[in-house]
Amino acid sequence: VGGGLAGLWTAIEIKRRAPATDVAIVEADTCGGGASGRNSGMVLSQWAKFAALEAFCGTDGAKRLGQHFGESATNIERFCHEHGIEAEFRRDGWIWGATCPRHVGSWSGILAGLAKHDLTPFREVTKEEIARQTGSTSFLAGIFDPTAATIHPGKWVRGVRRVALKCGVRIYENSPMTRLERSSPPIVRTGKGAITAQRVVLTMNAWSLAIPELRSGILVIASEDAVTEPIPELLEKLGYKEKPLMGDSQLFVTGFRTTGDHRFNPGVTGGVIGYGSMGFGKGAGDRFEGRSPRENVIRDCVVRGYPALADVPFADSWYGPIDRTRSGLPLFGALPTHPEIFYGYGFSGNGVATTPIAGRILASLALGQKDEYSTCGLVRPPERWLPPEPIRYWGAHMVRAAIKRKDAADHAGRTPGFIVRGLAGLAPGGITTSRVTKN
Repeated sequence: VGGGLAGLWTAIEIKRRAPATDVAIVEADTCGGGASGRNSGMVLSQWAKFAALEAFCGTDGAKRLGQHFGESATNIERFCHEHGIEAEFRRDGWIWGATCPRHVGSWSGILAGLAKHDLTPFREVTKEEIARQTGSTSFLAGIFDPTAATIHPGKWVRGVRRVALKCGVRIYENSPMTRLERSSPPIVRTGKGAITAQRVVLTMNAWSLAIPELRSGILVIASEDAVTEPIPELLEKLGYKEKPLMGDSQLFVTGFRTTGDHRFNPGVTGGVIGYGSMGFGKGAGDRFEGRSPRENVIRDCVVRGYPALADVPFADSWYGPIDRTRSGLPLFGALPTHPEIFYGYGFSGNGVATTPIAGRILASLALGQKDEYSTCGLVRPPERWLPPEPIRYWGAHMVRAAIKRKDAADHAGRTPGFIVRGLAGLAPGGITTSRVTKN
């Protein structure tokens, strides 16, 4: 249930291991119409979340999974070549930096934790080196991951869909699940029919809120992006043409990249907050549809990170929901009282790189195979860390307001008050781990 990248990879992996298996996908929209097709197209390793991986999986398990996640960009590039997918893949690398003195060294704890195990996926970069690579003089320091890449998310997910169809997967788009019958075997009902299956896998991203057993594990919040018209000459002049994608050290992370046709693509997090179950159906997430309502916020971030591009108009913008977990790591498993129904969700903005591994984990679970994937520490019950509505909705707004105030105080060189620091500390994980808490 759900035809985004997690669902497609799961279906492909099941067919690869057990070709005779009949696999069907029901998707409320078109495959990729949710988070999979409208993200920033950043293919990032999970090494920045090693502390959380170690907490859930142990040191050896964290190393194995870190290696798998770290290889995702290479495997995605190979998959594109093998299947003729023109998804604008570029191995650009990723710089995680600081645009104010208080954020310099935000990555020190991560580097120290990795170094204890002789892991060195990042290298530190100076302001001068960042300026040489990107043309931005706003970043004071940072770290660089050479394995990271960029991709066109829409072209990518539609290419993966094509491969799934070629493997024999049946895909029913514009067929939202209207009811999940927790029978044995379970039944998935849509407005056009029903499917009875030995196993059901829920890969619904933010729409997992519609499943009561999963609701407490994620906070749904918007990610927003904008693009300019193609500006190759200006990017060339600035020294930022097909160069590393960027991210800063705010809690509300700002990212920058260029596209295959030389557009400038900035993005921010921290927008609309999901409410309630989001329901079933194609229109259930309408609060996250259309052009971004916060283009002014995106513009402010461009002014801070790339002032030379501050006056370049946005040709378009978009936004969509992110399913954030407390740790920033996804969750997998079977519903507690329904062992035939499995779930995979909580990708926290890192779904492009993590969903290929998610497909392996969910395929192992669905096929009943005991291996390094089905027994890894990411297979665990949903985290019970969020209260019911409307408390979670208003509480999330309080945390968001505190994060905004803390980020502003950091840039002004001020120390925020105790309450602001405490509330901001409740923020769920995103591109990096903000909280490492094991149930």
